[in-house]
Amino acid sequence: MLVLGIESSCDETGVALVDARGRAVPRLLSHFLHSQIDMHQAYGGVVPELASRDHIRRVLPLTHAVMREAQRALADVDVIAYTRGPGLAGALLVGAGVACSLAAALGKPVMGVHHLEGHLLSPFLSADPPEFPFVALLVSGGHTQLMRVDRVGSYALLGETIDDAAGEAFDKSAKLMGLPYPGGPHLSKLAEQGDGAAFKLPRPLLHSGNLDFSFAGLKTAVLTQAKKLGDELENRKADLAASTQAAIVDVLVKKSMSAMAQTGLKRLVVAGGVGANALLRSQLNAICKQRGIRVHYPELHLCTDNGAMIALAAGMRLQAGLEPLQRAYTFDVKPRWGLAELTTA
Repeated sequence: MLVLGIESSCDETGVALVDARGRAVPRLLSHFLHSQIDMHQAYGGVVPELASRDHIRRVLPLTHAVMREAQRALADVDVIAYTRGPGLAGALLVGAGVACSLAAALGKPVMGVHHLEGHLLSPFLSADPPEFPFVALLVSGGHTQLMRVDRVGSYALLGETIDDAAGEAFDKSAKLMGLPYPGGPHLSKLAEQGDGAAFKLPRPLLHSGNLDFSFAGLKTAVLTQAKKLGDELENRKADLAASTQAAIVDVLVKKSMSAMAQTGLKRLVVAGGVGANALLRSQLNAICKQRGIRVHYPELHLCTDNGAMIALAAGMRLQAGLEPLQRAYTFDVKPRWGLAELTTA
Protein backbone atom coordinates (compact mmCIF):
# COMPACT_ATOMS: atom_id res chain seq x y z
CA MET A 1 0.00 0.00 0.00
CA LEU A 2 1.49 3.33 -1.08
CA VAL A 3 0.46 6.33 1.03
CA LEU A 4 1.06 9.89 -0.15
CA GLY A 5 1.21 12.33 2.77
CA ILE A 6 0.74 16.11 2.62
CA GLU A 7 1.60 18.38 5.56
CA SER A 8 0.66 22.09 5.57
CA SER A 9 -0.28 22.92 9.15
CA CYS A 10 1.96 25.96 9.62
CA ASP A 11 5.04 27.28 7.83
CA GLU A 12 6.46 24.17 6.18
CA THR A 13 5.08 22.35 3.15
CA GLY A 14 5.91 18.65 3.26
CA VAL A 15 5.07 15.82 0.87
CA ALA A 16 6.16 12.19 1.20
CA LEU A 17 5.51 8.70 -0.10
CA VAL A 18 5.48 5.74 2.31
CA ASP A 19 5.15 2.02 1.61
CA ALA A 20 2.80 0.54 4.23
CA ARG A 21 2.16 -2.88 2.77
CA GLY A 22 1.58 -5.87 5.06
CA ARG A 23 2.24 -5.59 8.80
CA ALA A 24 5.82 -4.33 8.64
CA VAL A 25 6.68 -0.83 9.85
CA PRO A 26 5.95 1.53 6.92
CA ARG A 27 9.01 2.43 4.86
CA LEU A 28 9.80 5.92 3.63
CA LEU A 29 10.36 5.98 -0.13
CA SER A 30 10.74 9.70 -0.75
CA HIS A 31 10.03 13.03 0.90
CA PHE A 32 10.53 16.72 0.15
CA LEU A 33 10.08 19.75 2.38
CA HIS A 34 9.92 23.49 1.78
CA SER A 35 10.43 25.81 4.76
CA GLN A 36 9.02 29.34 4.80
CA ILE A 37 11.55 30.63 7.34
CA ASP A 38 13.14 33.15 4.97
CA MET A 39 9.73 34.58 4.01
CA HIS A 40 8.50 35.05 7.58
CA GLN A 41 11.83 36.28 8.97
CA ALA A 42 11.12 39.86 7.94
CA TYR A 43 8.00 39.84 10.15
CA GLY A 44 9.53 38.15 13.19
CA GLY A 45 6.98 35.34 13.10
CA VAL A 46 4.56 33.37 10.95
CA VAL A 47 2.05 35.45 8.95
CA PRO A 48 -0.89 33.03 8.40
CA GLU A 49 -2.11 34.50 5.11
CA LEU A 50 1.38 34.43 3.59
CA ALA A 51 1.85 30.88 4.85
CA SER A 52 -1.35 29.71 3.13
CA ARG A 53 -0.45 31.37 -0.17
CA ASP A 54 3.00 29.80 -0.15
CA HIS A 55 1.57 26.33 0.50
CA ILE A 56 -0.55 26.78 -2.64
CA ARG A 57 2.58 27.49 -4.68
CA ARG A 58 4.66 24.65 -3.26
CA VAL A 59 2.48 21.59 -2.71
CA LEU A 60 2.05 20.34 -6.28
CA PRO A 61 5.69 20.84 -7.36
CA LEU A 62 6.78 19.00 -4.21
CA THR A 63 4.34 16.18 -4.99
CA HIS A 64 5.79 15.77 -8.48
CA ALA A 65 9.32 15.79 -7.03
CA VAL A 66 8.41 13.05 -4.52
CA MET A 67 6.92 10.84 -7.23
CA ARG A 68 9.92 11.34 -9.52
CA GLU A 69 12.41 10.43 -6.79
CA ALA A 70 10.39 7.34 -5.83
CA GLN A 71 10.06 6.43 -9.53
CA ARG A 72 6.33 5.99 -9.14
CA ALA A 73 3.32 7.49 -10.91
CA LEU A 74 0.44 9.18 -9.11
CA ALA A 75 -1.80 6.38 -10.35
CA ASP A 76 0.30 3.97 -8.22
CA VAL A 77 -0.73 5.72 -4.99
CA ASP A 78 -3.30 3.78 -2.94
CA VAL A 79 -4.23 6.40 -0.32
CA ILE A 80 -3.73 10.17 -0.04
CA ALA A 81 -3.36 11.52 3.50
CA TYR A 82 -3.25 15.11 4.71
CA THR A 83 -2.94 17.00 7.98
CA ARG A 84 -6.46 17.77 9.21
CA GLY A 85 -5.31 19.57 12.37
CA PRO A 86 -4.27 21.08 14.65
CA GLY A 87 -2.67 24.09 12.99
CA LEU A 88 -3.44 27.33 11.15
CA ALA A 89 -6.89 27.06 9.59
CA GLY A 90 -5.96 28.59 6.24
CA ALA A 91 -2.79 26.55 5.91
CA LEU A 92 -4.64 23.32 6.79
CA LEU A 93 -7.29 24.07 4.17
CA VAL A 94 -4.66 24.20 1.42
CA GLY A 95 -3.36 20.70 2.17
CA ALA A 96 -6.85 19.30 2.67
CA GLY A 97 -8.15 20.85 -0.54
CA VAL A 98 -5.25 19.63 -2.64
CA ALA A 99 -5.35 16.13 -1.14
CA CYS A 100 -9.09 15.70 -1.63
CA SER A 101 -9.01 17.16 -5.16
CA LEU A 102 -6.13 14.90 -6.14
CA ALA A 103 -7.81 11.85 -4.61
CA ALA A 104 -11.06 12.64 -6.40
CA ALA A 105 -9.27 13.03 -9.74
CA LEU A 106 -7.49 9.70 -9.28
CA GLY A 107 -10.45 7.89 -7.69
CA LYS A 108 -8.37 7.08 -4.61
CA PRO A 109 -9.31 7.02 -0.90
CA VAL A 110 -8.40 10.07 1.18
CA MET A 111 -7.68 10.38 4.90
CA GLY A 112 -7.25 13.25 7.37
CA VAL A 113 -4.45 12.79 9.91
CA HIS A 114 -3.80 14.33 13.33
CA HIS A 115 -0.63 16.42 13.22
CA LEU A 116 0.53 15.39 16.70
CA GLU A 117 -0.06 11.71 15.99
CA GLY A 118 2.32 12.15 13.09
CA HIS A 119 4.98 13.55 15.42
CA LEU A 120 4.31 10.86 18.03
CA LEU A 121 4.78 8.02 15.53
CA SER A 122 7.65 9.62 13.57
CA PRO A 123 10.39 7.67 15.43
CA PHE A 124 9.07 4.52 13.71
CA LEU A 125 10.81 5.83 10.57
CA SER A 126 14.18 5.95 12.36
CA ALA A 127 16.96 3.38 12.30
CA ASP A 128 16.00 2.45 15.88
CA PRO A 129 12.17 2.30 15.92
CA PRO A 130 10.41 1.86 19.28
CA GLU A 131 8.02 -0.87 20.38
CA PHE A 132 4.70 -0.42 22.15
CA PRO A 133 3.95 0.47 24.91
CA PHE A 134 5.95 3.63 25.65
CA VAL A 135 5.77 7.10 27.17
CA ALA A 136 5.93 9.91 24.62
CA LEU A 137 7.25 13.40 25.25
CA LEU A 138 5.71 15.58 22.53
CA VAL A 139 7.48 18.93 22.25
CA SER A 140 6.20 20.47 19.04
CA GLY A 141 5.56 24.18 18.51
CA GLY A 142 2.74 25.17 20.84
CA HIS A 143 2.41 21.69 22.35
CA THR A 144 4.23 20.11 25.29
CA GLN A 145 2.61 16.86 26.40
CA LEU A 146 3.43 13.58 28.07
CA MET A 147 1.38 10.64 26.77
CA ARG A 148 1.16 6.95 27.54
CA VAL A 149 1.01 5.10 24.22
CA ASP A 150 -0.14 1.48 24.32
CA ARG A 151 -0.65 1.03 20.58
CA VAL A 152 -1.63 3.04 17.52
CA GLY A 153 -4.75 4.99 18.43
CA SER A 154 -4.50 4.36 22.20
CA TYR A 155 -3.17 7.52 23.85
CA ALA A 156 -3.59 8.53 27.49
CA LEU A 157 -2.68 12.10 28.43
CA LEU A 158 -0.40 12.17 31.47
CA GLY A 159 0.39 15.88 31.55
CA GLU A 160 0.48 18.96 29.34
CA THR A 161 1.37 22.62 29.32
CA ILE A 162 -1.07 24.98 31.03
CA ASP A 163 0.30 28.08 29.26
CA ASP A 164 3.41 28.53 27.13
CA ALA A 165 4.86 25.33 25.67
CA ALA A 166 8.57 24.57 25.62
CA GLY A 167 8.93 25.63 21.99
CA GLU A 168 7.18 28.92 22.74
CA ALA A 169 9.49 29.48 25.72
CA PHE A 170 12.50 29.05 23.44
CA ASP A 171 11.10 31.36 20.76
CA LYS A 172 9.75 34.08 23.06
CA SER A 173 12.89 34.16 25.20
CA ALA A 174 15.00 34.43 22.04
CA LYS A 175 12.90 37.37 20.88
CA LEU A 176 13.40 39.10 24.24
CA MET A 177 17.15 38.75 23.68
CA GLY A 178 16.91 40.27 20.23
CA LEU A 179 17.67 37.03 18.39
CA PRO A 180 16.27 36.58 14.85
CA TYR A 181 13.34 34.36 13.83
CA PRO A 182 13.03 31.44 14.32
CA GLY A 183 14.26 32.11 17.81
CA GLY A 184 14.55 28.61 19.29
CA PRO A 185 17.35 27.30 17.06
CA HIS A 186 19.24 30.61 17.35
CA LEU A 187 18.97 30.52 21.15
CA SER A 188 20.23 26.93 21.27
CA LYS A 189 23.19 27.76 19.05
CA LEU A 190 24.10 30.81 21.12
CA ALA A 191 23.76 28.75 24.31
CA GLU A 192 26.69 26.60 23.20
CA GLN A 193 28.96 29.57 23.99
CA GLY A 194 27.44 30.33 27.40
CA ASP A 195 27.26 29.07 30.98
CA GLY A 196 23.97 27.36 31.83
CA ALA A 197 24.46 28.12 35.52
CA ALA A 198 25.20 31.84 35.06
CA PHE A 199 21.68 32.95 35.97
CA LYS A 200 19.29 31.34 38.42
CA LEU A 201 16.07 31.02 36.44
CA PRO A 202 12.87 29.34 37.66
CA ARG A 203 11.80 25.78 36.80
CA PRO A 204 8.00 26.23 36.90
CA LEU A 205 5.93 23.30 38.25
CA LEU A 206 9.06 21.20 38.70
CA HIS A 207 7.88 20.08 42.14
CA SER A 208 4.13 20.32 41.50
CA GLY A 209 3.53 16.61 42.09
CA ASN A 210 1.88 16.24 38.68
CA LEU A 211 3.11 15.97 35.10
CA ASP A 212 1.86 19.33 33.83
CA PHE A 213 4.14 22.01 32.41
CA SER A 214 4.25 25.81 32.60
CA PHE A 215 6.84 28.01 30.91
CA ALA A 216 5.19 31.46 30.99
CA GLY A 217 6.91 32.32 34.28
CA LEU A 218 10.28 31.43 32.83
CA LYS A 219 9.71 33.82 29.93
CA THR A 220 8.88 36.60 32.42
CA ALA A 221 12.04 35.82 34.40
CA VAL A 222 14.12 36.07 31.22
CA LEU A 223 12.57 39.46 30.48
CA THR A 224 13.32 40.66 34.01
CA GLN A 225 16.93 39.47 33.81
CA ALA A 226 17.42 41.09 30.40
CA LYS A 227 16.18 44.43 31.77
CA LYS A 228 18.50 44.12 34.79
CA LEU A 229 21.47 43.56 32.51
CA GLY A 230 20.69 46.65 30.46
CA ASP A 231 23.74 47.62 28.42
CA GLU A 232 25.50 44.46 29.61
CA LEU A 233 22.97 42.21 27.87
CA GLU A 234 24.97 41.97 24.66
CA ASN A 235 28.05 40.71 26.54
CA ARG A 236 26.03 38.27 28.69
CA LYS A 237 23.56 37.12 26.04
CA ALA A 238 25.20 33.71 25.58
CA ASP A 239 25.02 33.06 29.34
CA LEU A 240 21.38 34.10 29.45
CA ALA A 241 20.59 31.87 26.47
CA ALA A 242 22.39 28.92 28.08
CA SER A 243 20.62 29.46 31.41
CA THR A 244 17.23 29.65 29.67
CA GLN A 245 17.89 26.46 27.73
CA ALA A 246 19.11 24.71 30.89
CA ALA A 247 15.88 25.61 32.73
CA ILE A 248 13.63 24.34 29.93
CA VAL A 249 15.59 21.12 29.47
CA ASP A 250 15.73 20.47 33.21
CA VAL A 251 11.93 20.58 33.45
CA LEU A 252 11.43 18.38 30.38
CA VAL A 253 13.90 15.75 31.60
CA LYS A 254 12.65 15.56 35.17
CA LYS A 255 8.98 15.48 34.20
CA SER A 256 9.74 12.75 31.66
CA MET A 257 11.48 10.66 34.30
CA SER A 258 8.53 11.17 36.65
CA ALA A 259 6.24 9.88 33.90
CA MET A 260 8.44 6.82 33.45
CA ALA A 261 8.32 6.11 37.18
CA GLN A 262 4.56 6.67 37.35
CA THR A 263 3.80 4.31 34.46
CA GLY A 264 6.50 1.76 35.18
CA LEU A 265 7.39 1.64 31.47
CA LYS A 266 10.95 1.35 30.23
CA ARG A 267 10.70 2.97 26.81
CA LEU A 268 10.56 6.71 26.07
CA VAL A 269 9.85 8.39 22.73
CA VAL A 270 10.75 12.06 22.19
CA ALA A 271 9.20 13.78 19.18
CA GLY A 272 8.60 17.25 17.77
CA GLY A 273 10.86 20.15 16.87
CA VAL A 274 12.30 20.68 20.37
CA GLY A 275 13.21 16.98 20.32
CA ALA A 276 16.12 17.94 18.06
CA ASN A 277 17.70 20.02 20.85
CA ALA A 278 21.20 18.67 21.53
CA LEU A 279 21.20 19.38 25.28
CA LEU A 280 17.82 17.68 25.72
CA ARG A 281 19.01 14.59 23.87
CA SER A 282 22.29 14.49 25.79
CA GLN A 283 20.66 14.73 29.22
CA LEU A 284 17.90 12.25 28.38
CA ASN A 285 20.42 9.78 26.96
CA ALA A 286 22.52 9.97 30.12
CA ILE A 287 19.73 9.60 32.67
CA CYS A 288 17.89 6.93 30.66
CA LYS A 289 21.09 4.89 30.46
CA GLN A 290 21.44 5.10 34.24
CA ARG A 291 17.84 3.94 34.75
CA GLY A 292 17.75 1.21 32.14
CA ILE A 293 15.30 3.08 29.90
CA ARG A 294 15.39 2.92 26.09
CA VAL A 295 14.91 6.34 24.51
CA HIS A 296 13.96 6.85 20.86
CA TYR A 297 13.98 9.94 18.65
CA PRO A 298 13.00 10.65 15.05
CA GLU A 299 15.87 11.30 12.67
CA LEU A 300 16.91 14.95 12.95
CA HIS A 301 15.49 15.85 9.53
CA LEU A 302 12.10 14.43 10.60
CA CYS A 303 11.80 16.34 13.90
CA THR A 304 10.13 19.38 12.37
CA ASP A 305 6.85 19.24 10.45
CA ASN A 306 7.06 16.99 7.39
CA GLY A 307 4.94 14.90 5.05
CA ALA A 308 6.68 11.66 6.02
CA MET A 309 5.13 11.60 9.48
CA ILE A 310 1.66 12.22 8.01
CA ALA A 311 1.99 9.38 5.50
CA LEU A 312 3.42 7.15 8.25
CA ALA A 313 0.57 7.86 10.68
CA ALA A 314 -1.99 7.17 7.96
CA GLY A 315 -0.28 3.91 7.03
CA MET A 316 -0.05 2.71 10.64
CA ARG A 317 -3.70 3.55 11.33
CA LEU A 318 -4.73 1.62 8.24
CA GLN A 319 -2.57 -1.34 9.25
CA ALA A 320 -4.22 -1.30 12.70
CA GLY A 321 -7.69 -1.34 11.14
CA LEU A 322 -8.59 2.03 12.65
CA GLU A 323 -9.51 3.79 9.42
CA PRO A 324 -11.87 2.60 6.69
CA LEU A 325 -10.81 3.40 3.14
CA GLN A 326 -13.18 6.16 2.10
CA ARG A 327 -13.72 7.92 -1.20
CA ALA A 328 -15.54 10.90 0.32
CA TYR A 329 -14.05 14.13 -0.97
CA THR A 330 -15.79 16.76 1.14
CA PHE A 331 -13.52 17.91 3.94
CA ASP A 332 -13.12 20.08 6.99
CA VAL A 333 -10.13 20.96 9.14
CA LYS A 334 -9.68 21.08 12.91
CA PRO A 335 -7.33 23.92 13.97
CA ARG A 336 -7.84 22.85 17.61
CA TRP A 337 -7.84 19.10 18.04
CA GLY A 338 -6.75 17.15 21.11
CA LEU A 339 -4.72 14.01 20.51
CA ALA A 340 -6.66 12.14 23.19
CA GLU A 341 -9.76 12.45 20.95
CA LEU A 342 -8.23 9.77 18.71
CA THR A 343 -8.08 7.16 21.47
CA THR A 344 -9.84 3.88 20.72
CA ALA A 345 -11.44 1.61 23.29
